[in-house]
Order: sequence, then C-alpha cells, then structure tokens
Amino acid sequence: MSTSDKNSTKEPVEVNEKPGNVSDGGLDSAWKYLDNHRDVGTSELGIDIAALRRKVDWRIVPLMFLCYTLQFLDKVILNYANVMGLQKDLNLQGNDFSNIATFLFVGLLVFEVPNTYFLQVVPAAKWLGLNVILWGTATACGAAAHNYQTLLVSRVFLGIFEATIAPSLMLISSQWYTKSEQAPRFCFWYTGLGIGQIVGGLVSYGFQHMGPGASLAGWRTMFVVLGVVTVLVGASVVLFLPDTPMQARWLSDNEKVALLRHVSVNQTGIENRKFRAAEIVEALLDPQIWLLLLSVVLLSVSSGVVTTYSATLIRNLKYDSKQSALMNTPSGAVSIFFTLFVGFGIRLQSHRWAFIIACIIPAIIGGALMSFLPTSNKAGCLAGIYLVNAVVAPLAIFYNWVMANVSGGTKRAFAAAIISGSFSLGNIIGPQTFQARDAPEYRPAKIAVMATQAGCALTTFFLFLYYVWQNKKRTSERETEEVFMSPEAWANMTDKENKSFRYAY
Repeated sequence: MSTSDKNSTKEPVEVNEKPGNVSDGGLDSAWKYLDNHRDVGTSELGIDIAALRRKVDWRIVPLMFLCYTLQFLDKVILNYANVMGLQKDLNLQGNDFSNIATFLFVGLLVFEVPNTYFLQVVPAAKWLGLNVILWGTATACGAAAHNYQTLLVSRVFLGIFEATIAPSLMLISSQWYTKSEQAPRFCFWYTGLGIGQIVGGLVSYGFQHMGPGASLAGWRTMFVVLGVVTVLVGASVVLFLPDTPMQARWLSDNEKVALLRHVSVNQTGIENRKFRAAEIVEALLDPQIWLLLLSVVLLSVSSGVVTTYSATLIRNLKYDSKQSALMNTPSGAVSIFFTLFVGFGIRLQSHRWAFIIACIIPAIIGGALMSFLPTSNKAGCLAGIYLVNAVVAPLAIFYNWVMANVSGGTKRAFAAAIISGSFSLGNIIGPQTFQARDAPEYRPAKIAVMATQAGCALTTFFLFLYYVWQNKKRTSERETEEVFMSPEAWANMTDKENKSFRYAY
C-alpha cells in the first residue's frame, strides 16, 4: 500500500486555530465550517465512521451511478440504432456514421475548457444535475433527426452537455471519502458503463420488436424514452444530491464534523470558489498531468471502438440485428467484473498502476483475437470483442488518481476537465480508425486497439516511477502525519506548493 493510502486511514486531530499564513480567500469552505462549529468538534468521537460512510454511500453513490449509466447509455444507443435501421432511414453514406459518432466527442472535448471555469464557480452537484437534464433533452431530440446533418447536431449538443459528467463526479466523490476509500466508490458509479452496455442491448432488442405500423421507428422511440428517463434522473440530482458534505441536510453537525476531519488527510480540500490562474499554469507544467493525459488518450481509443462499433463487429460475424444486440450484453458483464476487481483491489492493496496494467493485458489479448482470427471462428472473435472491454475499467482508476494526486481548487477542476477531455480525444480517434474501405474486417482498427493498449501500459509504469521519485524528495512519513493534524490541511495549496503532500500510486 502506498504511503499516502496508509496515511488516509489515520484521522487528524481537531482544527483548533486558523492558519496564520493563509488569507480567508485561500481557505477551503470546510475549514470555515469547522471554525464555526468548534462546540461540536469533540463530540464526534462517538461517531462510528464505518456507519457514517455507509450512510453517505447510500445517499450519493446511487445517484452518481444512475448519471454515469445514462451518459453511457445515451451515447451507446447510437451503436444499437445502427443495427436497427438508422443508416437506411437517414440515408447515411460512406463515413457518415463514424463522423456522427466522432463529433459527439468533439462537442464534449471543446466544452471541457469552459467547463473548468463552471466547475470552479458553480456548485458541482447543481451543475451536474442541470447538464443531465439538458443532455436528456438532446437525446430525445435525436428522434426527430431526418438526415445526416440533423442527427449530427443533436449528437454534438449531447457531447456538450455530457462534458461535465466525469469531472463533476470526480470532484463530488473526492469530497466525501479518503484517498483509499475513493477507489471502490469511483468504480461503483463507473460500473454504470457496463450496466449501460447490458441494458442498451436489452433495450435495443425490445424496441426492435415494435410492429411495422408504429408511428415512430424503433430506434426513434428508444431515443425518446431514454431521453425522458435521463431528464427525470437529472431533476433528482438537483433536488437530492448535496453540493458539499456541509450542505447535506441528512447529516447532523456532529456527523459533518466527523466526516470533514476524516477526509482532511487527503489535503485536497472540499470546496474553494477562488479561481487562481496560476494553478492552471502549474497544471500545464506538471509532468503528472501530461502522463495522465497521454495514458487516458491511449486507453480511450479502444473505449471509442467499444462504444461505437461493438454491435457492428458482432453483426459482421453473420448475426442478425436482434442477435447482435443480445450478443453484445456480455461485454457489459466483462466491464463490470474488471471495474469491481480493480476498485476493491486498490482499496485493499493500493498499487493503482499494477491493477491498470492487469486490465490492459487481457484487452491486448482480445485485440489480437479480433485482429488475427478469421470471422469464421465466431467463438474466438466474440471472445476477443468481450475481452477488449477489460480496458474500460482502468479509466475509473485514472479518474481516481487525478483526485488523489492533484490539490488546489482550480488545479483540480482543470485537471478533471483535462483528463475527461483526453478521454474524449481518444474516443474521437477510435471511431475514425474504422474506415468504410476496411469493411467488414476493419483490421487496421483492431490492430490499433492492441498498439494503444501497449502504449498505455508503458505510460502507466512511467507515472508510477514519477510518483515514487516525487515522494522520495518530500518529507518523511512522520512529518507528513503531523501536517495532516494541522489546520494547514485546509489551506488552498496545490500539491506542488504543499511540500508535505504525498502522491498515491
């Protein structure tokens, strides 16, 4: 277990004094809450942290899970609509479908820049809920598309509104849990991706049974129904997900104080609305940000393939559209298994880098099976398509790594947006490896899966070496524990400025 994860199990003493070298604008809102509730500061000793953690889990994780499930489902239904007659109904030609899939992520990538600012100045939960409502509306509007251009516009807007999903969930999750506790929670809501794959296949299968006399085509009805469900979930997020632990109406003052003291070991704060441009400059010069960005881009090329073309690859094995939808559901089961495996593995053993590589190896094997087996070998090709889904699990760990190892309000928001944007960039590249001229084998795209996964394994190992090197340059573990017990834990400092900050790996 890495040093910082060991430290995360220790609780700091109560905050007794205001940091003398930090202005009010630089203090985290959690410190201000503790300062105003000094009278309940000692009674928290009677609070069972494990029970409190379970209470928090049941209140916030299900909502985050639903958001992530629907963001993936609303994206992946294009994959299923493609085998339900969308190309024929809209008269799509050549690379039109790949372009539509790509430009969703272009919209997502472009909006990550302003999203950094909004995440800093607008409460994360409210901003998330609003955008869930808007992307649900965009999904439903996709049912009205009548040609390439109109469907493209609806998918671009879907990407714009989904831009906040990963950064918002990353920031919200990090407010409630210590570093070692975060990994399984990240993975819980991230299993929404696998659930989305399974539900998407079943939903597509169901809507394909709509009769020929229906007023709307099956894929159009699917867009409307899922869009409405998403809007309802977004409204629930606005109403029921607290912006910070301090604003949770279902926690007592004692519980809030206990929780804030428990998570103070992160030294990453809860909420600070002060925008510091210098933190963005620091992030742009930080080697860990670039290594994380490159790793996620390489990882996400395969994710783009899984999201957009898995049903098409299965159909090319001579299955009909209904069978293709059902045969794609095991992909979700593979995704869920590996996501939970890495989440609980990291909670027990840390070593995020090793668990990431452990998922990449079966994905490379899957890419090899897809690429080099003839399509007549259906079992082998299906095994390859399913195994590639192991690669979706490490993304949750990269998200967790960002929240564990980046400190400073503005820098954290910027890093979350950058890493989410790099996921979009990989998903832009992924569908473009599928060119019409390569159909039906799409061998260049399949080989790209293997190459990018190997590259991601290499950059992940470099990231591990970087964190080990940085921790050796910093203060000893004993000195670090003393800083955890000081009010400086709530100062709005970046991980570079705070010399007692230690990186998790």
